This record gives sequence, structure tokens and C-alpha cells, in this order.
Amino acid sequence: MPDEQNIQDRIKQIVNNLPGAGIVEGIPTPNWEETGIIGQKMEKYNVPGVSIAVVNNFEIEWSKFYGIRDKESKEKITKKTLFEAGSTSKMFTALAALSLVEKNLIDLDEPVNNYLKSWKIPDNEFTTEKPVTLRQLLTHMSGMNRPDSMFGVEEGKTANILQVLTGEAPALNDAAIIDKVPGSEHQYSNIAFIVIEKILQDILQKETSEIMKELIFNPVEMKNSLAEYPLVSTETDIILPHDKDGNVKETGYVKGTFGCAGLISTPEDIAKFIIEIMKTYQGKSSKIISQSNLKEMFKAQPELDPSKFFGWTGQGLGVFLIEEEDDLFFTHPGTNSPGAVCMMIGNPKTGQGLVIMSNGIMAELLHIEILFAVSKAYNWSVYS
Repeated sequence: MPDEQNIQDRIKQIVNNLPGAGIVEGIPTPNWEETGIIGQKMEKYNVPGVSIAVVNNFEIEWSKFYGIRDKESKEKITKKTLFEAGSTSKMFTALAALSLVEKNLIDLDEPVNNYLKSWKIPDNEFTTEKPVTLRQLLTHMSGMNRPDSMFGVEEGKTANILQVLTGEAPALNDAAIIDKVPGSEHQYSNIAFIVIEKILQDILQKETSEIMKELIFNPVEMKNSLAEYPLVSTETDIILPHDKDGNVKETGYVKGTFGCAGLISTPEDIAKFIIEIMKTYQGKSSKIISQSNLKEMFKAQPELDPSKFFGWTGQGLGVFLIEEEDDLFFTHPGTNSPGAVCMMIGNPKTGQGLVIMSNGIMAELLHIEILFAVSKAYNWSVYS
């Protein structure tokens, strides 16, 4: 077990040594003793709340939380406060799909229309010779649109998954279509992961909330995670999103779907998930999928230019990779407009990782600073 004093010293080093520490001027920090420099940074970026979990040696070494869940209630964030994970959800969708591959219920390289029932990917000139496969959907190589319209629903309504896929009211997004030859180009697609969610539903004949509990949440003991969006009026300990000016805004997440951005969770729960992933990579666990299928997930297909993709060197199956010599990191950040942000990163070879969740859109910058400080304190290769 790590020495408690060493852990506390590391936390203090991280919280008080973010990049630019000491140069933020004129920003009031009423809880300075509690939050240190991180409190200043939260004020600077209009981020009301931040929750952090750090993984070291394949276990959660510490977690900390700061601020309030929303500026209206001013209720303090706790260990169990729920956050929106945004696109970090895609890795959960991917693992659920790979668990079906493990059970031989679907093949990575067969046309997915063979498995879809109540809706199918519309055929057009791009799919004539190359039908879409699960591997292509997972690696953003399917040729499916983003969609550029993003997502939204008519006021006061909720769109179901079929309405989102077809772009029919009350959904306000473009329909899912193939606009490039499958396999020809890497094109990040949110709606592709809603298609994967539909595949899961059609094969298992269950709702997504039940599927995720059965395949991931329960095996990993993620007791504070949901695969459906709870109403704020009935869920008292969930954040509200805040825009760049720090104003409370209704979430832009499409509440009738999960696949691309619907996970509601805590940093500690997501940390449990990445620990399971890392132990599976080491051959020490197989609660979700086997070591061989996980290593297939971590193969770069395709490779990416790190200068254009935030330092990422490869696209795995539902996950981004950072490979450097003998080291390997997996990651998938998430952002739900107008104001919820998540960062998740892990190293399956060293058992190190980090999860940060916030309720302000400008937290994307704060998360990078926290990642920098954590990687420095723990001597991660991505820092050097």
C-alpha cells in the first residue's frame, strides 16, 4: 500500500502546481485553503465543479472533488455526485459490443445490416460494393456522417433511438447516412455509436439501461452509473451543465439514446472501469471481455497523425491510443454541449490512470492542466 503521507504530498503538489500557477491575477478564491490553485483555475474558467480520481498500480489511489454541482442550488459536490461523461461513453458502448463479439453473437467484419432489425443503414452508391461492418463503426471508418447538425429535440420532448437514427421529429438531427465509401476515410461520427447501440438492442432484445448494467456496470461494480438520463427533478445529486460564461444551461444531450454520449457516472466508477480494462490487458481479469479481444481493441486501425489528433497516434475499437516506444495509453475524452466535460486516460502496462469530470464547458482547458500536473507528479511518459 502507498504511504498516506506521500499520497497527500502528491495531491498538494498537483493541486498547487497546475501550469501557470501564480500568474492568475484578480480572481477571488473564497475557499483558497480548501482548493489551492485549482480553485483559482475554476474561477478563471467559470467551472463550478470538478471531481478527480487518480489510479496508480491498478487501484484508485485517491479522489478529490471541488465546488458545487450547479450555481442555482449551490449544493456541494460529493463523492457520489453524478456527471455527464459525454463521448467517453463511446468506450463503454464499444466494450459492450465487443462482449457480444466474444459470445459469437456478432462478427466484427460482417455487414451490420445482417444484425439490425427494426431499422437498417440505408443503402446507397457508397455501400454497393462495401457494406458497413461493426469494425468500421467502432473505428470511425464506416463513412457515416457525424452528423454536422449535432443533436437536439423539440422543446419539452424526448426522441427515441429510431427517431434519432431517421432524423424524424421530435429529433432535430440529420438522419444517419453513409456519405463516403466504408473503409476509405477516418471520419469521427457520433451517430455511428447510436447505430451500435441499436445493434446491441436488436441482438439482445433489451433496453440499453439493462444491457449496460448486465454487461459492464454490475460486473465492474459501478454502483453510481446510469445508461439513461435521469430527470434533474428526481435525481438530486447530478450536475447541471454551465456554458463558457458560467451560466446554467439545459443539457444538449439527446435523452433517448446512450451510444455516443449518454453515460452518467462518477470519476471513481469510471476509474473502476479503466482498472478492469488494464487488468484484462495484463491477463489478470476478464469480467467484460477476454485479453485477446481487448488487445484487438487496442490495435491502431487506422494510425493517426498526432499533430492533428491531440497527440493520439492511433484509432482503436472505440478508443484513441497514444503509443510511444514500448508505452501505451488509451483515452477517450468527452464533451456534452453546452457544459459537461470528461477526461479519461489509462496505461494498461503500468496500471496508471486519471478520470476528471466537470460541469463547465471551459473545463476542457482545466482538464489538460490537471493531466499535465498528474503526469508530472507520477512520472508518466506522456509528460516527458
